[in-house]
Amino acid sequence: MKRMPFERPTDYYDERISYIDEQICALFKQRKEISRNNPGFPHLEDIASWAKKYGLYEDFLNSIFSTLRMEEEFKPRIEPVNFLKHIPILKSVEKDGRLYTITFIRQFENASVVQLNIDWDDTTEEPENIEAIRHHRPLHQHNFIELSIGEDYECRSNRGGGSGGHYRQNFIVSPPIPDDPSDLQFVFKEYQDFYKSKSTGLEIVFKRGLRDQFRK
Repeated sequence: MKRMPFERPTDYYDERISYIDEQICALFKQRKEISRNNPGFPHLEDIASWAKKYGLYEDFLNSIFSTLRMEEEFKPRIEPVNFLKHIPILKSVEKDGRLYTITFIRQFENASVVQLNIDWDDTTEEPENIEAIRHHRPLHQHNFIELSIGEDYECRSNRGGGSGGHYRQNFIVSPPIPDDPSDLQFVFKEYQDFYKSKSTGLEIVFKRGLRDQFRK
């Protein structure tokens, strides 16, 4: 889903606080450097104490620190443009009764799109339990799948959906993947939370070095 362009909410700005806002930005940078960009989340009792000390709302501080964990989500996104071709893959890995398949790579001028399919047998299950079966977890939980190819590639989950015993997830990869991707390793990891701090332990690997792993 494309991100909507940001619009300044108001034309008003009190220039007297400009230096304070710059200091806030400098503190954000210092916070990232000290924590090596892995700050976690403050203890709730600390947030309550800071809210009382500085006359702020606890939920306001919770919102700020939650947003600080999402910085990567605000990184400028590359959207695929100028479709070139499909590279058929059709290779699968089966684990715990589920079949994980890379069906194809869709090539664009500036990026690639990798499609992962997940299939399982739901013929003996009630329809309302399909999500729980797929993730082996309660219905109210939604898990997140992350693709990693290597340090040279940025991978972003894009669109996903499905029904019955099938689910598919697309990933936008930049720069574009080579037309012969057989020297690359595709690693899919599953997380319980959006921040990718709670792994489910599920890892699906399409290994590199297998020349017959991919076909043109």
